[in-house]
Amino acid sequence: MREMRDAFHLAIPALDLDAAEDFYVRGLGAKLARRYPDRITLDFFGDQVVCHLSDKIEHEPDLYPRHFGVTFRSKEDFDRLVHLAETRKLPFHAPTFTRFAGTAEEHRSFVLQDPSNNLLEFKHYLDPRMMY
Repeated sequence: MREMRDAFHLAIPALDLDAAEDFYVRGLGAKLARRYPDRITLDFFGDQVVCHLSDKIEHEPDLYPRHFGVTFRSKEDFDRLVHLAETRKLPFHAPTFTRFAGTAEEHRSFVLQDPSNNLLEFKHYLDPRMMY
């Protein structure tokens, strides 16, 4: 079984590693763990994201079915990331919005688009029991 010290691993395509590093490290604040000629490995909010150099990119991405991100327990952490993304003028695929208003699943969300058209959704549920 996974322990808290274990990291989830996700590999995504990247057209340009310099642009990916700029977006994830200097934009979102992820930590660059390693860089090779064909990929970068990131500490992405405690999990591992690897951007692999690829020319197989979705040119008109749609949020469903493929996206990834973080669901925050803390409203303050969510708000800080929204502010960071706005301040650093990161490309929004969808600005902050509320989904399922008035239900137990109500949450705020926003979606960023990285330089290779990967979509990242960030969320905060009013009721923390709805995170999973």
